[in-house]
Amino acid sequence: MNDPPPIGGAPEMSRKSYETVRRGLAKRRAAERRFRCYGLSAILLGLTSLALLFASIVSNGYTAFRQTFVGLDIYFDAELIDPQGNRSPESLATGDYGGLVKRALSKVFPAVSSRSEKRALYSLVSTAAAIELQRRAVREPSLIGKTVKVWLPADDDVDMYVKGHIRRGAGESARRLNDRQLAWIDELIEQGNIEQRFNKTFFTAGDSREPEQAGIWGAAAGSFFTLVVTLALSFPIGIAAAIYLEEFAPKNRWTDLIEVNINNLAAVPSIVFGLLGLAVFINFFDLPRSSPLVGGLVLTFMTLPTIIIAARAAIKSVPPSIREAALGIGASSMQTVFHHVLPLAMPGMLTGAIIGMARALGESAPLLMIGMVAFIVDIPHSVMDPATVLPVQVYLWADSPERGFVERTSAAIIVLLAFLITMNALAVYLRSRFERRW
Repeated sequence: MNDPPPIGGAPEMSRKSYETVRRGLAKRRAAERRFRCYGLSAILLGLTSLALLFASIVSNGYTAFRQTFVGLDIYFDAELIDPQGNRSPESLATGDYGGLVKRALSKVFPAVSSRSEKRALYSLVSTAAAIELQRRAVREPSLIGKTVKVWLPADDDVDMYVKGHIRRGAGESARRLNDRQLAWIDELIEQGNIEQRFNKTFFTAGDSREPEQAGIWGAAAGSFFTLVVTLALSFPIGIAAAIYLEEFAPKNRWTDLIEVNINNLAAVPSIVFGLLGLAVFINFFDLPRSSPLVGGLVLTFMTLPTIIIAARAAIKSVPPSIREAALGIGASSMQTVFHHVLPLAMPGMLTGAIIGMARALGESAPLLMIGMVAFIVDIPHSVMDPATVLPVQVYLWADSPERGFVERTSAAIIVLLAFLITMNALAVYLRSRFERRW
């Protein structure tokens, strides 16, 4: 009565054989459970690391979207900013606006008399304050001769102190603000003359040596022009190459060699394409160094393999019955491809192109080789102007010693990640919205 039942239709099976099978089955199931636990642990570890990375970036960078401003009663003295008295933009542009800021600060702190203390007092306000006053005077000449309260950007050290990045309890030698400056800042805060406002400079200005004046608009414009050149070249060339290789090219030794090389190029380190661009486009064709045109050409070579591979996969996903039906009703091979196959494969092609553009947006190594790492203050207005891109801007700021650039580095990373996430989300949407299931 205790014998195990027959297995697999066998008339008899010894208890020993049955126990061996049962133990082996239990071991296999235990191994499967362990493997699932390992996989789940790997996923949780990856998600935890990613969450910590995002948390670190956001915690260091979100304060860059707020900027500290100092409110001062500025007297627009005509003797300093318009000695000729004609109120012309040319005359107003050459005025001593820094003197207006110094006068206003000295009026708030009349007890400051020594030269060293005055120098420390004047350093509480950014050097960009004079530029702000100049622009306002040129824009509103009626302010000359009047006293107006103006909110001017504070120096980056003051900004870091107000945001809590500089600890007051640290020794005077361990911070860039001395005790006297901290007392002045506290007094300004008590008077309501220090506020934090949205940092629009971060989104509207180019690069600068001063953290409070630095922005990402120049790098964003450079990235835009670079991606326009890349998309204008890589998308049509990549789609045309994929169509030819998949639909028209004969299957022989040469096409096999081309396919192998395309697959190999997708794995080539990106800096190699930068060396190619340096040797060919700059040294041979003498194109402008640091220009989005050269950057776009370099990134075109880098993204072409990705787009070609994705486009070929999209073309292969179209069922052969579509081609056979089109050919059966008298359509030529060209009509079959462009009227039937290509429209059905286009969603996959667009997805591959967007992923390729996202990769190009995040690249910095090839652009370093063609000079886009240069310090460029002006905003580029064409593909021929000197420019940099967002990843290179992050690289430049990360190498700066000032504490103010630390938060701006993280903030620029947040903006870059937002663009990359948006582009990948667009690729997912296009694939799910227009992809046909066969």
